[in-house]
Amino acid sequence: MNILVLNCGSSSVKYKLIDVDSKTTLAEGGVEKVGLPGSFLKFKLPDGDKKTIEMPIPDHKKAINDILNILTDPTFGCIKSFDEINAVGHRVVHGGEKFNKSVKIDDEVIEKIKECYDVAPLHNPANMTGIEAITELMPGVPQVAVFDTAFHQTMPKEAYMYALPYELYEKYAIRRYGFHGTSHRYVSRRACDFLGLPFDKQRVITCHIGNGGSITAVLDGKSIDTSMGLTPVEGLMMGTRVGDVDPGALTFIMDKEHLTTKQLSDLINKKSGVAGISGISSDMRDIDAAIEKGDERAKLALDMYIYRIIKYVGAFAAVLNGVDVIVFTGGVGENQQVLRKRVCDHLSYLGVKIDDDVNFSSRGEEKLISAADSKVKVVVIPTDEELMIARDTEAIVNGRQPE
Repeated sequence: MNILVLNCGSSSVKYKLIDVDSKTTLAEGGVEKVGLPGSFLKFKLPDGDKKTIEMPIPDHKKAINDILNILTDPTFGCIKSFDEINAVGHRVVHGGEKFNKSVKIDDEVIEKIKECYDVAPLHNPANMTGIEAITELMPGVPQVAVFDTAFHQTMPKEAYMYALPYELYEKYAIRRYGFHGTSHRYVSRRACDFLGLPFDKQRVITCHIGNGGSITAVLDGKSIDTSMGLTPVEGLMMGTRVGDVDPGALTFIMDKEHLTTKQLSDLINKKSGVAGISGISSDMRDIDAAIEKGDERAKLALDMYIYRIIKYVGAFAAVLNGVDVIVFTGGVGENQQVLRKRVCDHLSYLGVKIDDDVNFSSRGEEKLISAADSKVKVVVIPTDEELMIARDTEAIVNGRQPE
């Protein structure tokens, strides 16, 4: 069964065509700068090389149409017609309290996704453009929504509630929702499979560390706490997002700098984090290069970034009453050996001990990096959200509940 997975951002569309029966990626790529000058389509060729085609792409409908045309192109394509696409799975960032699992898309689901626009104004409208484009371009093809927030709907109330007046929760559903749920669900289960452990009987802490980052406590297969909140700003220090900050500091800054709410949102979402502290970049590779040259602010940014990870792992170990498995994933978690070592060395009180030789030889691959005498298993598991979305889509289209 061939599933097209779409991840629509405000000015981009990422895609993968996956044969779920063989777990094979048939095609992948994306469109960048939708509606902007210099827009282009990029995709991977069968030999692994990448090709880029620059063209005007004014909107998401045109972007998805171009993707479909490339998939069926005689030279670059892998299928002969749209009929070979059996279903489409969409990443939808925010499902609020309305969705605790992936669902087949119908008119009622569409309305509920739109009701979440207020809490995800940058993401859900973009996700919806993909749904609408497929509805128009491929009428009748089954579509499934897979929500970033769904995995975290198992959190207990004491974990997801904010200590704000309760009527604000009743009126606006202001609470912790968490994100990266598809990734946390995939890597927590995959880590247990990889280690030969029963998923429903483990205490797992999953660290999705990248330009955006979050950490989740998974108990017996269910998320019971996570670092992101109502929006993806809370929690870890990220590439350009501030993470945890005293709300009083934000009102102070608004008064002193005479900022509007939009300007404040830009400050905490796009100008803070690693980029804001270092003044260099949000890319950890650039930070590492600057540290080698003796840049003190780059070093401070990395130290802060690692410190926040250590704090959350420690907090979630307390929430779980111990930890059996720690998982590193995401672009940084999968590739930054020094970061993994520094985090794990600071967790020696939990009995965490990594094998330095294995850790430093591991980049972007499934690997057990803990030492034989470590009381906690530490693994690197590359995330595969697209495969998770494809699996959910296949299950739902065939009348089964996703795992």
